Amino acid sequence: MARQGGQATVELALALPVVLVGLLLVVQAGLVVAAHVATVHAAREAARAVAVDGRPGVAERAAADAGRPGCRTTVRRPAQPGAVLTVTLACPAPTDVALVGPLLPDPTVEASASMRVER
Repeated sequence: MARQGGQATVELALALPVVLVGLLLVVQAGLVVAAHVATVHAAREAARAVAVDGRPGVAERAAADAGRPGCRTTVRRPAQPGAVLTVTLACPAPTDVALVGPLLPDPTVEASASMRVER
């Protein structure tokens, strides 16, 4: 009986790193989800800019203005007004949480938005 006095301390010392890494993984997953939400918003802004302006080059600028610079942008724009255009963004979501970030590759989050061409 006397030898079991430090059992709780040893269990805590063994379990605490596992729990800490698990919590950091949850935080990193939340940051990736936030990056995806920002990418969806940027795709909508880029689609709106192309629908109003008519030039595909404004999509990158609109995505950067919406907070997602450095995204790969694809614009599928039909020639006639009134048709539907689609903008697709593929943006990196950096994994930069301590301890967990170096273990995980940086995922790419993608989002598409479609709007009717105004011009």
